[in-house]
Amino acid sequence: MAGQVRRVAQPPATSAAIGGRLRSARQARVLTLQQVADATSLNKGFISRLERDEVSPSVASLVSICEVLGIRVGELFEPPPTSLVRAGEGRPINFGGSNVSELLLTPGTQSHLQVIHSTVEPGGSGGAELYTLDCEVEFVYVVRGQLTITLTGESVLLSAGDAFTFPGREPHTWANAGAGDECEVVWVLAPAP
Repeated sequence: MAGQVRRVAQPPATSAAIGGRLRSARQARVLTLQQVADATSLNKGFISRLERDEVSPSVASLVSICEVLGIRVGELFEPPPTSLVRAGEGRPINFGGSNVSELLLTPGTQSHLQVIHSTVEPGGSGGAELYTLDCEVEFVYVVRGQLTITLTGESVLLSAGDAFTFPGREPHTWANAGAGDECEVVWVLAPAP
């Protein structure tokens, strides 16, 4: 049915849904339910039910669990940091290429990754000389057109729908490979340079 919005079940506004965040924190620390139970002197079943938001913990229990998980109690109740960038509204940036329009799609405070939407005009390129970026991984996805990525000793031609991943510190450059057509690409750099 066109035009209908699919609703996702949300916990009641009166209860704080913290279970998923507790589970994520536990899994990030590679701890089992039993290890958390042993470290907090709480029941494994209680912790399991807490992670499914089936029980409400006392403040003392919550503080104890958070200490074991290495998180602040307040983190469980803070809204997740999000950032919305509408089409065409990214922050204009310039990595030094010619005949290219670049928009930063991630917030400047984001240090884990940087996403850039580029529109490369015919003849546009990153320059004749190879360069490097201060990131571990660079990923490019071609939305429209063709892009040539040139690395030391090899060139790769990418068409719409192609993706290419390489070390960010690898000397490289790029160029619009289309005959008179724009090329639209999305770059992902991790961590953000």
